[in-house]
Amino acid sequence: QQRFKRLIRTIQVQLRFLDFLFTSAMASSPVVVMRLLASAYAVAEKAGTIVRKVLYSGDLGIVEKTGVNDLQTLADRLVQKSICASLSQNFPRITIIGEEDLPSEAVEEDLIEISQYDAILQKPCPDEYSNLKEEELVVWVDPLDGTKEYTEGLLDHVTVLIGIAYKGKAIAGVINQPFYNYQVGADATLGRTLWGMLGLGAFGFQLQEVPEGKRIITTTRSHSNKVVTEAVQAMDPHHVIRVGGAGNKIIQLVEGKASAYVFASPGCKKWDTCAPEAILHAVGGKLTDMHGNNYQYSADVKHMNSAGVLATLRNHQYYVSRVPLSVLQALSSD
Repeated sequence: QQRFKRLIRTIQVQLRFLDFLFTSAMASSPVVVMRLLASAYAVAEKAGTIVRKVLYSGDLGIVEKTGVNDLQTLADRLVQKSICASLSQNFPRITIIGEEDLPSEAVEEDLIEISQYDAILQKPCPDEYSNLKEEELVVWVDPLDGTKEYTEGLLDHVTVLIGIAYKGKAIAGVINQPFYNYQVGADATLGRTLWGMLGLGAFGFQLQEVPEGKRIITTTRSHSNKVVTEAVQAMDPHHVIRVGGAGNKIIQLVEGKASAYVFASPGCKKWDTCAPEAILHAVGGKLTDMHGNNYQYSADVKHMNSAGVLATLRNHQYYVSRVPLSVLQALSSD
């Protein structure tokens, strides 16, 4: 009987030890949102490689979706397949919404990326996001932001966007620039990836601001109209930069090349703005519609940003106050 009691005590001690090991492992294991962000970074890097490979092949595989300014290339299709399949494999219960309407089909093995970016896994998760579940997260994907510019050789405008939303709010994002440094020289490192998360900050670039008192506006280069022009002029800009891609325009803001991104048109979609908004907000900036209202990124919202986009690194309310009433009346607020 004594031996039996000792055996029971030994088993109890071992069970407590195993429980301790399990609890410790769970505590040290990165939480879901950090693993998702680390996976998004890795698959965005792979996406950049795919975008470059398609360009260098000489066959862009261009098709028109709704018109000459709404194009899709082979890179758009391959990158979306890569991102969606890769993230779905690692996180089967998340919701993924991509720009391209692609048929359901088997994805080639060489498009799958299962690795994660270790530098993100080593960061502490902000407390408010530490207990999120996969099914609570929505991922918005623009596989090739700036497709028209891509087809025209304006490669520095091109980005890959992966945004993560929780309860309708953009909380984290990744922007890959496949051709960053492409004009610098053969020895330069080609491509870079920026990422950020609310409560943690943004990484992969040097945050800078336009000098105080200088108003430099960045806006569309190929989707302008009377309302867009009126909104830009109302900002009384010292200079206007017309470039492609929402991701590229947000980079203009955080790197001190522009003080406001003004686009008074319903041309942008949620996959254009989710990742850039998260990174901008992570460094204290602001992205809203032209009325100053926040956009929502829940799975059931409409995809169109029907009230335009107004983004700033600082002094957001000043720019909102300068939007003419005629522009606001032309753009319905969501």
